[in-house]
This record gives sequence, C-alpha cells and structure tokens, in this order.
Amino acid sequence: MDISKIWERIARPKGGKIVYLIIDGVGGLPKEGKTELQAANTPNLDRLTRDSSCGLLEIVGPGITPGSGPGHFSLFGYDPIKYQVGRGILAALGIDFPIKKGDVAARINFCTIKDGKVIDRRAGRINDDTNRRLCEKIKSSVNLDFDGEFFLETVKQYRALLVLRGKNLSGDIDDTDPQQTGVPPLSVKPISNEARNTASLVRSFIDQVRDILANEKSNMILLRGFDEYRPFPSLYERFYLKGVCIAEYPMYRGISRLVGMEVLPPPNSIKESFELLEDHYGEFNFYFLHIKEADSYGEDENFDGKVKIIEEVDRYLPKITALKPDVLVVTGDHSTPSIMGQHSWHPVPILLKSKFTRRDKVDNFDEYSCIHGSLGLRPGMHLMGLALANAGRLKKYGA
Repeated sequence: MDISKIWERIARPKGGKIVYLIIDGVGGLPKEGKTELQAANTPNLDRLTRDSSCGLLEIVGPGITPGSGPGHFSLFGYDPIKYQVGRGILAALGIDFPIKKGDVAARINFCTIKDGKVIDRRAGRINDDTNRRLCEKIKSSVNLDFDGEFFLETVKQYRALLVLRGKNLSGDIDDTDPQQTGVPPLSVKPISNEARNTASLVRSFIDQVRDILANEKSNMILLRGFDEYRPFPSLYERFYLKGVCIAEYPMYRGISRLVGMEVLPPPNSIKESFELLEDHYGEFNFYFLHIKEADSYGEDENFDGKVKIIEEVDRYLPKITALKPDVLVVTGDHSTPSIMGQHSWHPVPILLKSKFTRRDKVDNFDEYSCIHGSLGLRPGMHLMGLALANAGRLKKYGA
C-alpha cells in the first residue's frame, strides 16, 4: 500500500514550516575505523542530534542502491517505485529547458575513451566553458534524418542534455553508460518495439559525435536516463506544501520543479545556500536545501574531502536553527561511501527535530549512533509523513 495516499486524504492546508537539509551522499563506511561522519568534527550536528529523534532511512528498499532521482522522490513522499523519471527529464527541468509533453530526453556524460574502452566517465570533470564549446561543435556538425529536431545543452561540468522532439518518439532506451571504467560504452538498445526508431536516431547521433570529438580529450559521450516527459502531481496538490528549492546542481533543481517547487537561482557556495534560506524564510512552508559536494567527493573516493564538506555544513547549521523552524530534518538521499566511490544501498542517518519529537539518547550524528534512535530503521518514504505530522499538517485518520 502507498501510505502517502492516506497523507493526501488527511493533509491540512495550515501548519508549521518544514526545513529539509539534504547532504547528498552523506552515508559512508569506515576507513581506518571511522566513517566520514564519525571522522568529521560536527559539534552543531551532534548538539542538534541530542535534541531530536534519530534513526536510519532505507531510501528505496533492502539492498537497492538509489539513484538521486528515486532518493529524493522517496524523501518528498513520492513512492520511488511508482514515480520514476529518467535523469534526462530532470536535467532538462534543472536548466529551465522548455521541455514539452512527448519530448524524449537523456543525460549526457562527456567521457574519455582509449582503445574503445572508457578510461574516465567524467572526462576529468571538464569545466562549463569546455562543455559549451563541445556542445556547439556537435550541434554545428550533426545531421539527424527524422521529422523533428534535436537540442543539445550544457548542464554543468561534464554533464549535458540531449532532447529529441518529434512524432512517435519513445524513451524506452537502455543507457549507454556502463557505470564503470575499463569497458566499452554500451550499445544503444530499445527496451520496447515502439522505441526502435528512436534508438536508431540515438545510434546515429552517437556515431557522428564519436567522429566529431575524435581529437578531443573528451572524445566520446555516454547517455543515461532516457525518458519521455510527463507532468507529476505537485507537493501542494498532494500535501498543501508550498515548497522552495535551494540547490546548485541542475538535477536537484529539476526534481524540485517536477514536484511543483519554486526554484531559487543557484547558489555559488555552501555558505550562500544557507544565506538564501535565511533571506527567503517565511515566504514558504517547505524548504529544501541541498548540498551536493559530499556526494561528489564520495564518488571521487576522496574521504578527507567529504569530511571537510560535512564540517563546512556543520559550521553553517546555526543559520538554520536560529530560524527555529517547526520541523527540521537532516539526512541524505543515499549513501556514497568514499571507499566504494559510488552510491550504495546502505541506509542513511536521519535526525528530526520539532517540539513534538521524542528525544532519544543518541549523542552523535552518524550511521552507527543513529540506529539506536527512536525512529529506528524505516523506509525513506516515511519521512514526509513524520515531517507533516510534526508540523501539525495531518488530521486524525478515521473515526
């Protein structure tokens, strides 16, 4: 049963303000006896933990490694099994691309291949200017033979966006990103018969791009997250939440737009993210503050870098607590242990503070301490219901 359907039925239009502080990829695994959270000096998080209910969230399900899309949908109260969307759509929404119903989008990684094998999935994390130059080079040379048009847009660093617009297109196409190095890019494969023509278009696009980029360091592209655009019900339609997103990276801005949040201009630093929350506090009743860098360092297997990001977030945490939100949540959308260098299935720690929470005996905000909290181990989707209830935004269920 989708428990969120009950929340929709009993949601109140009035109640307290909710703040989500999402530290992307915050969960980790021990290196020399400590996870990144345990190694970090986090006096403010630990102090907040002692005044909160704590636990662990299993974001999608046992053993399932969440992508960032399913991870955030779960936290926002959208069943990640039912509500699925490809990263291409999220990237389009994240950069304000005027996507239309029926458009097919895919996220692009510029990558480096040698002897036909991927040696760097992110092409050394090229900068935005290089990305834009490569996109222009491709757009001026590619010719696709179909009754429609294609768009190629820079997203950020090594990420770009491909959008196909025309009749009888389908997003049922497998990724070409093998998600590892030392192997060739995957071939373009349609998942359904309806996608065969679209897959042929994509195959032609990739073949041409391979030739166009042959002399570049970023000499190939990997595509992932093909999907066809369709609208989602908004947070306001479901739970009367007027939300705002503060996020630097386009994907998370796209997720927020898809569920009806207002999206503020991207901040240029972690400090500016917290300052934007201060500046706009009181204008909304749901605030989503996203910190990306912990995940990036985890993917780069940079344990110390991830620790420093966690410590920086901790330094600015008093900017949120000073606002005295009715509900404050700190958690992540998935774990990204730096010893693995990728997303993992491990549950993420959570703290939830309101005047109605049962304080438990957890003293530190980390994976091994929070499991002893009063929230225990629970599905990620439960978070929205707990946040709504603690904000006084749910009526009694039943007689």
